[in-house]
Amino acid sequence: MNLDSFKLDELLLTAIKSEIESNKLYRKIAKKTENGLLQDKLEFLAKEEDKHRLFVEEVYKNHFPKKEIKLPKETPVPLPKIEINEDMPVSKLLKSAMKSEKYAHDFYESLSERFESGSKIHNTLLYFADMETGHYKILEMEKESMERFEEADVYWPMVHVGP
Repeated sequence: MNLDSFKLDELLLTAIKSEIESNKLYRKIAKKTENGLLQDKLEFLAKEEDKHRLFVEEVYKNHFPKKEIKLPKETPVPLPKIEINEDMPVSKLLKSAMKSEKYAHDFYESLSERFESGSKIHNTLLYFADMETGHYKILEMEKESMERFEEADVYWPMVHVGP
């Protein structure tokens, strides 16, 4: 992903906005499913996105101490559109979230190049890119599982309870 045509403040605001939107998406999906294990995983992912947001906000404040963090309605960097419809199956929502995680990986990897190689910010952004790939894999597994349940239209509330 080439981010050369964007200013650093625009990129950081885009990252913050993306993390907020991902957090909201995970919490919304968690409320939509009855699967307690999936709810826990989605809450975990939401908290991870919140941690990313806090770090990026700190970077923004350090680089632009006189600027207020004001998120635009539309970012100059195009974000993947995630359409949420109340009737949409959870598997489709998870697929949309996977698309966002893939984008976030590429975005953070490219954004890291704006900072000195080996610096804390550079390394943390690369770590975020790796984390987003991990999030993608969690979502992918859950999406495949959910598709099987949706196809059979079956859900057993106690399926994850131990012996």
